[in-house]
This record gives sequence, C-alpha cells and structure tokens, in this order.
Amino acid sequence: MNFTKKLASVSAVSLLALGLAACGDSDKDKGSAGSDKSIGEQVDYKITGIDPGAGIMEATERAIDDYGLDKWTLTSGSSAAMTAALKKAYDKEKPIIITGWTPHWMFTKYDLKYLDDPEGSYGGAEEIHTIGRLDLEKDHPEAYQILQNFKWDEEDMGTVMVDIIDGEEAEAAAEKWVEDNQDKVAEWTEGVDKVDGEEITLAYVAWDSEIASTNVMAKVLEDQGFKVKMSQVEAGPMWTAVADGSADALLAGWLPVTHKTYAEKYDGKYEDLGTSMTGVKIGLTVPEYMDIDSIEDLKE
Repeated sequence: MNFTKKLASVSAVSLLALGLAACGDSDKDKGSAGSDKSIGEQVDYKITGIDPGAGIMEATERAIDDYGLDKWTLTSGSSAAMTAALKKAYDKEKPIIITGWTPHWMFTKYDLKYLDDPEGSYGGAEEIHTIGRLDLEKDHPEAYQILQNFKWDEEDMGTVMVDIIDGEEAEAAAEKWVEDNQDKVAEWTEGVDKVDGEEITLAYVAWDSEIASTNVMAKVLEDQGFKVKMSQVEAGPMWTAVADGSADALLAGWLPVTHKTYAEKYDGKYEDLGTSMTGVKIGLTVPEYMDIDSIEDLKE
C-alpha cells in the first residue's frame, strides 16, 4: 500500500511537471522574454508579406539587406492572406512578423506595434497622393476638380474599412459613409457642375485602405453624374494604367517611399493631383505580446 501511494504521488508530480513544461513551451512560442529561442527561430526566419508588386515589399527587401538579415525570407501573397495569417497567430498568441501599414483596420482590431527602424529602410511618415493621367483636366474637368479636392483622415477611412471587414459590401459601406458625411463630400464637390454619364476609370490595388477610398470616390463621382469603372490590379499595373492613359486616376499613391519606384519610372507621364491623407506609415509589425521592439533584434 505504501508503495502504491508513493507511486501515485510520483505520478502526480510528474504530470504536474509535464503540465508546467507544456505551459512553458507555449509561453516560449509567444516571443516572450522567457524563450530560449531567438525571434528568428520562433518564426522560422519568415516575414509574412503581401502581393509581390507592392512598394512595402520592396522596402522590406531593402530592410533585409540594410540589417544583414541573411537567414530571413519574405513570403508574398495578398493582403487578405497576410491578415488571415495574423489572425491565426494572434488568436493563439503565437509569434508572427508581418508587413504592416496604417491606416489599416488590423491596428484597430488587434493590439499591434511597429518595430523601430533605425536604418530608415521604410522612411518616415508617408502621404497618400491622388494621381491622374495627363490631360485629365482637359477631358474631365469636373472629375479633376473633385479628385484634387479629395482629402480625408484615418478615422474616415477606418470607418469604411471596419464596415467592410464586418461583412458589409464595399460599395454599401462607401455609400453609407457618403450619406453620413455630406459636409465633407460638399467640400470636395463645391462649385463643380454635374455631368451626364461621362465615363471615368479608377485603378486601385486590393489593399483594404484603397478599396475603401476608391469605392468612396466612385460613389461621389457617380452622384455627380459620372459612369465609374473600378479596375483592380497590382501596384505596378495600377501606375502603368494611369501613365499610359488606360485609367484616369488612382487614389493609392503612397509617397515618397512605398511607390517611389513607380513614381520615378513614370515621371512626366502623370500628374500628382495632391495629398488625400498625411501621416500614414509602413513597416514591420508584430503583436504587442511579442518581446521585440526593433528590426535590429531580428539579427539575434
């Protein structure tokens, strides 16, 4: 009997130790200070990115070079695939490193942080510019004026993005925002005459931010009498379309860093119609629960 009790006691202690060890392993997976693995080992030296033509991907490749992250790879996919991977990791408090940008709904939905970038690979604060094709003012002066007047802030865009993520169709979310913000829309359309069915094409990249802005502008232009076509493409073809005149405008010119390559490539073949939003940002992003603060930490 004494031996049986002793065996049971030892078994209970063993099970408790195994349980604590399992908890410890789970904690180590979080990128916490208690982990005996480097951040790179925890995420298999992988940065989860978006579509390969995006400027943020080019900036991330530059960061990998700037910081000497020879073991690291940048995986490409789509914005939707990236946010799906983030959700999967976040729900289980697992470590993950993604290419992030603001404004984006994920910063509202999740507790995230940018990694410090002392080398300046991602630049500082950026702006979103509206880019028009040459002769747009001559061919569609009303649309040209509205696009020039277009300015809103992160809260405006965030409202539309969150509605879409919560299940609203993009067109319906844009229409709702326009209805609720007639004062702002009136500033964009002040002094602009309505037209009768003139056709205009807006090119956009499938980022949640640009889906929001393009659908809102499409609704505003339609209310002014335009027949609007929205053309979803990747970043390179989006700039190409405006440069060669197959699209009239884009509302997704992230400058001076993200789309620097395209802006320089097509210099003189488009017109910068102005800034629609300031203070936007790109960079490597992680959940707050990860014990890492700088891109330099990825060298370890």
